[in-house]
Amino acid sequence: MQKEIEITLAPQEVSNEASILKVLATGLKVEQAAIKSYKILKRSIDARAKKVIYRLQVRAFINETDQEQQPIFTYPKVDSAKKVIIVGAGPAGLFAALQCLENGLKPILVERGKDVKQRRRDLAAINKQGIVNTESNYCYGEGGAGTYSDGKLYTRSNKRGDINKVLQLFVQHGAEQDILIDARPHIGTNKLPHIITAIRETIEQAGGEVLFDSKLTDLLVSDGKIKGIVVNQLQEILADSVILATGHSARDIYKLLHHKNILIEAKPFALGVRIEHPQQIIDRAQYHCDIRSEFLPPAYYSMVEQVKARGVFSFCMCPGGIIAPCATGTDEIVVNGWSPSKRNNPYASSGTVVQVTLDDVQGYDPLRMLNFQSEIEKLAFEAGGGNLVAPAQRMIDFVENRLSVDLPKNSYLPGTKSVMLDNILPDFVASSLKSALPLFGKKMKGYYTNEAILVGVESRTSAPVRIPRDKETLQHPQLAGLYPCAEGAGYAGGIVSAAIDGINCANAILNNSRA
Repeated sequence: MQKEIEITLAPQEVSNEASILKVLATGLKVEQAAIKSYKILKRSIDARAKKVIYRLQVRAFINETDQEQQPIFTYPKVDSAKKVIIVGAGPAGLFAALQCLENGLKPILVERGKDVKQRRRDLAAINKQGIVNTESNYCYGEGGAGTYSDGKLYTRSNKRGDINKVLQLFVQHGAEQDILIDARPHIGTNKLPHIITAIRETIEQAGGEVLFDSKLTDLLVSDGKIKGIVVNQLQEILADSVILATGHSARDIYKLLHHKNILIEAKPFALGVRIEHPQQIIDRAQYHCDIRSEFLPPAYYSMVEQVKARGVFSFCMCPGGIIAPCATGTDEIVVNGWSPSKRNNPYASSGTVVQVTLDDVQGYDPLRMLNFQSEIEKLAFEAGGGNLVAPAQRMIDFVENRLSVDLPKNSYLPGTKSVMLDNILPDFVASSLKSALPLFGKKMKGYYTNEAILVGVESRTSAPVRIPRDKETLQHPQLAGLYPCAEGAGYAGGIVSAAIDGINCANAILNNSRA
């Protein structure tokens, strides 16, 4: 007999099998010996009361053993199968390639950047010397921005596809089993490169191809149908299906589509700063304690406010993480955040951003939101003075319109410079943040403090352009065979939702070929 039950445990008990069995037996009203095994289905922290607890959803096997096994995904050899070109080796591209294998199609994965091993050198140059390789950075390269953006796998995309399949594939390629049960699953930037490499090896072993240093420079089109692509302005690769999974920072792709009169649309996005606190402040506020228990992970938070009908919200919160320089050009400042798997750095940061609507940027140019985003990033670069030094201000100083005399220690390696962020951020963004931050402080004790630093700018929250597609076939309405995919096309936000969209596009290719 199997029974499911929710149990609560103290943090020090959650990894203790004897404690779990004892609580299960009491809750199910059975002898402890009758519980032959159990399976944790979901695990979450409940810190709403002063006493922090874990909540576990558990399936208990009473007088029977657990016969369930995790699925193992295997793939046929596709060396001679129909080809599908996938542009971009981020989460969407990689999972699209895996699904192509499952569907008996041969993926040819084209990535402008380098593999994860070679990419590390360029990231070191960014952090230590302020030098940006415009084709290999935190956004471009194997695994895309997801490789170095923390590995947060939390998503609300339940209706878009099979979340469990995505998580199981990560586990199959080296992720910890915990991501299958944690309410907020997380891999860690230090572990993701090995997992991404393992996924690539699976693709290649089945007969797929992965091409690095291969930048899409043109689309081959005939009679309203895709015929292939050109990479590096020289090499033609032919196929009648192309998945465009280039991510939200590949601005040249939007410009290429616009130049070729392929329909694209301006899209709202969000803009703001990355706010970093000492992790201890967040721990004290969320766990109601002076010192966080060794049995609890660094605390997380999520904030949202409406300021004059405009949303202000935290984004990509990284407990125990760092602020990373994520520019893709040599004259811009873009910041993001990531955490290692242990989340053991002394800082907690989150993008804190304001909605930017189409009405905020006048005109009809489909690239106008992109151009607006780019202008702000260039202003941030100029304010920092070069070498990726980022403009920054203490939190209360920002709200009260004071230049910070000095800046707190922080995790942003290229360095920070004290500036008036009002001179960089649009008025409606700055004023919205100034209204929201004290309100956030009322929600979370200690949040509103001059120990917190605001680092600008957090601007790549989502794509500022949408590439339209048909809801049924997922193809571009003007160009048969072109499948706009995931974040870069405006249809996903995060690793899991991008992976799901990649899977959906690969399935759409198979379904459309049968129609």
